[in-house]
Amino acid sequence: MKESVLDVLMYLFETYIGEDIEPEPDRNILRSELELAGFNNRVITHALEWLDDLGDFHNDSDYAPQTNSTRIFNGREIQRIDVECRGYIVYLEQIGILNTSQRERVLDRILALGERDIDLDDIKWVVLMVLFTQPGQEDAYARMEDLVFEENAGVVH
Repeated sequence: MKESVLDVLMYLFETYIGEDIEPEPDRNILRSELELAGFNNRVITHALEWLDDLGDFHNDSDYAPQTNSTRIFNGREIQRIDVECRGYIVYLEQIGILNTSQRERVLDRILALGERDIDLDDIKWVVLMVLFTQPGQEDAYARMEDLVFEENAGVVH
């Protein structure tokens, strides 16, 4: 089984989304649950740090380019995020699911995964997680959720 930080994050997201749990569950209990689910300690630690850093983006002015600006990806982003994924992020901004600040937050969190192979599904999950943590973004989250699950449902004949 491929075990990555994103696997842990997706497990947490799918397990606890919509649950009536306290806002900050006890880290030791959470870590124990993840270990019981089969994740190794190194990946769990990285995932929990990733979540902590997601919550640390309180100052959106640090990531608020002009709305009429064009985003140029830097060398590190180009190496880690392929053309299809970069195009999808730009597309999400163009259709109003992400604003410029959220786009930067998504890019930061994608790079923080530390994964070599980032695919379109990974991007979609990170976007969902970023939107979920932002107050007042319920509509954008619902639109993104529709995109993710509509595309994954496939066509039944």
